[in-house]
This record gives sequence, structure tokens and C-alpha cells, in this order.
Amino acid sequence: MEIKKGIKVSPGFAISTAFVLDSEEFRIRQRFVRDDGADAEVERFEKAVVEAAKEIKLIQEQINEQAGSEYVPIFEAHLKMLKDKSMHDEVKSRILHNKFTAEYAISRVLRRFIKHFRGIDDNYFSQRFQDIQDIEKRLMRFLLGEKREALNTLRHAVVLIARDLTPSQVATLNTDHVVGLATDAGGPTSHSSIMARALGIPAVFGLETITADISGGDKVIIDGNTGMVIVSPDVDTLKRYEDLAKGYHAFEDKLKKLKNLPAKTTDGVKIRLLANIELPGELEAVKNTGAEGIGLFRSEFLYMDKQQKSREETESEIYSRIAKEMGNAPVVVRTFDLGADKFFEGVEKPLEKNPFLGQRSIRLCFDELDMFKSQLRSILRASAFGNVRVLFPMISCLEEVKRVKLILSDVMEELEEDRIPFNKNIQTGIMIEVPSAALIIDLLVKEVDFFNIGTNDLIQYTVAVDRQNERIAELYQPAHPAVLRLLKNIAKTCARFEKDVCLCGEMSATPEYVILLLGLGFRTLSATPGSLPSVKKIIRSISMKEAQAIAKKALTFDNARETVNYLMERTRKIVPETF
Repeated sequence: MEIKKGIKVSPGFAISTAFVLDSEEFRIRQRFVRDDGADAEVERFEKAVVEAAKEIKLIQEQINEQAGSEYVPIFEAHLKMLKDKSMHDEVKSRILHNKFTAEYAISRVLRRFIKHFRGIDDNYFSQRFQDIQDIEKRLMRFLLGEKREALNTLRHAVVLIARDLTPSQVATLNTDHVVGLATDAGGPTSHSSIMARALGIPAVFGLETITADISGGDKVIIDGNTGMVIVSPDVDTLKRYEDLAKGYHAFEDKLKKLKNLPAKTTDGVKIRLLANIELPGELEAVKNTGAEGIGLFRSEFLYMDKQQKSREETESEIYSRIAKEMGNAPVVVRTFDLGADKFFEGVEKPLEKNPFLGQRSIRLCFDELDMFKSQLRSILRASAFGNVRVLFPMISCLEEVKRVKLILSDVMEELEEDRIPFNKNIQTGIMIEVPSAALIIDLLVKEVDFFNIGTNDLIQYTVAVDRQNERIAELYQPAHPAVLRLLKNIAKTCARFEKDVCLCGEMSATPEYVILLLGLGFRTLSATPGSLPSVKKIIRSISMKEAQAIAKKALTFDNARETVNYLMERTRKIVPETF
């Protein structure tokens, strides 16, 4: 048994066999052969070695011609590793004695070698694991042919193990078959982790070496509540986690009973709970949790899996259907938040040294004006069928607000000329997710109807930490005093000007921050559907007077760690089940 510690990104427990997805999407499975099939597997292994050696020699010749002889020794080393007698003997032993298939035997042996190299306290030798990974993939290619298994071809429940996962990969997962996720890279607010939470898949990211530590078919436990991954658990650990999973599901069942109860504090203060969604398919989950509307529809995920820009008709149809199904409840559609790590075919990806500080979100929409206006037409057309609102992301100054309003006005004129119905009084809002916008909130209140606070980016830009960089994940601090002061000022200013403000970042779904946000003055929270029942449970377990006292105390700490410890301690006393 081996325990790996990573970053918890989506709660819950998953217990299943591993599906290891390498960069080329080969499936490495655990299979056994009959006694009379072992010799044939050894022969398959030996043939794969011969073919792999031929390919390496060919590469050597090509490298020598194209880049010079100094790179030839790299592949000479690959040949030596490929022909290593001890490796051959161990692979054959696993085939003959354990009755493993050639693929699984190679995976077990080479991943043990990778682990050994990674543990050497010498940079040169520790990096040799990449050479072994190259050899492993080459052998797999010859053993499996060019056939690769895509994620959507899975037929049995698995825990997906990968170096990293794109948002579109996670968005298209079949949750009947992928029951848990674990990756080398990633963090709690990456778009992949947001998608995992939206789909209710327990996940742990930022494990660094998990793809080297696990082979396909290994029994794996994903503990999304603590950020642990347990490989090949012993009998007692497996039983304990099976009981924990049952208890977790039982608590979730209790929370479902809160669906039709109001989100009110014990002293009667009403809190509006809305849902964040990425895909239309989440509407059923929204209804099942009793959400009072959609506080954030991340529209860019609609077409990420299709790798194309959306078409106006199709997009308008989707927004209209959601508006009709939600009735009078608000449906806040955020315009495309493209750029940085999200691009589609048809949207040119600029070469930028700092893409998260570059041409992204509303800035990119200004450049891709036809696409932007097409989406605005879609949103406006849908506004004729329900309480649709439009939200503009990553606003950093007053000039940008005025510009988007002019563009929106132009689109409205076009629709009127075409005699297409829409809500002429559609509510407009902006995302507050950069410090410059947070600091001029008193100027922005005069230009829009409502605000959404995107804490994921606001934290990132305030503390200057890439929220997707697992190396500095500990510096991404929602409870940083600067972040809390910004949030307090936003809530106070919006209350003074009587403007609606909704906090829709991941803080709103994190138990230890819910009470703090209430105490700071937020009366509308929006979170992934799956997290709303536990948020409601917390709200119904505390008085507003208590929440305000807790927030006041939290603002006295001078560092995030003390603040978080205090908030967790208080939340655990009030609602211990949430932890």
C-alpha cells in the first residue's frame, strides 16, 4: 500500500481500478493469460523489443542528419535500456510466473524503474525516468498497434490517472465509467477541477508523480475530501474507505431533504443560492438541489469538445431552452471567457509570454468582434423566453464597461431592424475578478445592474500566483488579508448603492468560507449544483449575528493560515458533518 498526497479539488470518495492515460492515450490494462498463453506473450514482448530497436536506430540516423551527431548518444542510451538483460528477465518472469500480459508486465517493471530513477538524489540521473517513459510508450505502440482507446470508449468503472487533463476532456467524461480523477499537474481552481466538481467526480490533482506510481489495473482509492490517493490499499484500509464512502453518501442523502427548505439563517436572514453551470446537461442537477436560478453559466464550455466557434442559431436555441426551463428564475450568461488556457479552432491563439495577463476574456472578444456580437445576439434572442441576464468577464476599467455597452446597443439595433424579439431592458453585469475593478467598484456601480465576484481570478491576480501552478499552490490563499479586505469593500459598496452582488467563485462552495462570506455582507452565493446542499446546511445552522462576529474576528489575523484554521475550527463546531 502506498499513500500519495496531492491537492483536493473535488470532494467525495472513489474506489476502483486505475486507467492510466499517457500523453498518447494508450490504455494500459491489467490482464492475465492462461498457462498455455504465457509463451506467446513472451514472444510478443521480444518482437516488440526488436521493432522498437529498429525504430530507435532509424531515429538516430534522422537526428544525425538533421541536428548533428551530438544528439545520437541520447538514443544510444535508449537502445541500451531497451536491451537491458535485467529488464528482460524481470518482464519475462512476470509473464511466465504471474501470467501477466506483455503490456502489463512491461508497465509494472518499467514503472518501478521510473520510480527508482526519480528517487536518486542527482538531477541528471533523476531525469532519466523520461527516457524510460519513452521506451515504455514505444513498446506499447508495437504491442497495441496504432489503436488507442479514447476516454469515451470506456465500458467499465475506472479511476482515471493522467499527467494533466484539459477542461474539454473532463467535460466529455462519462461519469458512469470514470468515477475518480488523479493527475500529476493541476490545482483547485483550474478549469479542469471546476469541471470535475460540476460533474461530481471525486478528484485529487497536483500529485506530481502519480502516473509513474500507478499501473493500469491497480486498485486505487481517491479521497477527494483530504487530497489523498491510496494505491493498492490493504484489506483494512479498503474496508474503512468503503464505510467512509457509505457514510458520505448517507450525509448527501440527508442534505437532499433540504431541497425545498429556504436558505435562511437561524435569525431569519434570507440568502439567495444560485448555481454555476458549464453545460446544459447540468440543468437537472440544478433543479434537484433547489437552486433559485443560474448565477453563472460559463458559456465557453458549450463548444470546447467540438473544437469550433459556436453558431448563433445553435447557441440561441440552447440559451432559450435553459431560460424556458428555469421560468422566472435568473439565468446569468457570461460571455466567452476565452484566451489563456482556452482556445477553439477558429480563434487564433496569440503567442504570449504571460497569457493569463494577455489577450483573454473581454479583451479577446473586442478583437474577435464578429464572434462576440454573434454571441450577444444569441443571448438577447433568448432573453425573450425568460429572465436572461448578460455578464461580461475580466473587466478592468470603466472604459471597457462603456465599450461593451455600446457593442450591446449596436446588436440590439440590429435585432430591432430584423424584427427579432428580445428583452430591451435585459440586465447587464460585470465580473469583478481583477484588483483594479475591485478598487473602483464605486465608479462601476453607476454603469451596470449587478456584479458577480469571481474569486478564483481575483485571488490569483491579487496575490500574483498562477492558480494552475501546483509548485506554488500553497501561495494561492483565499484567506489572504488583502483578498478579504477587497471582498469586504465590494460587499459594503454594493450595499450602499443597493446593487445586487453575487459571489460565484470557489470560495462560495468551500465550507470554511461560507460563514465568513455571510459575515462580510454577501447575500447571494452561486456554486456548483453538487455543493449547494452543504452550503444551505451551513446557512441554516448559524445566525447572521454569529456570522458577522466570526467575520470580524477573521479580519484581525495578519496571515491566511491563522484565518483558515480559525474558520475551520468554528465551522466544524457548527456543522461537523461538512468535514
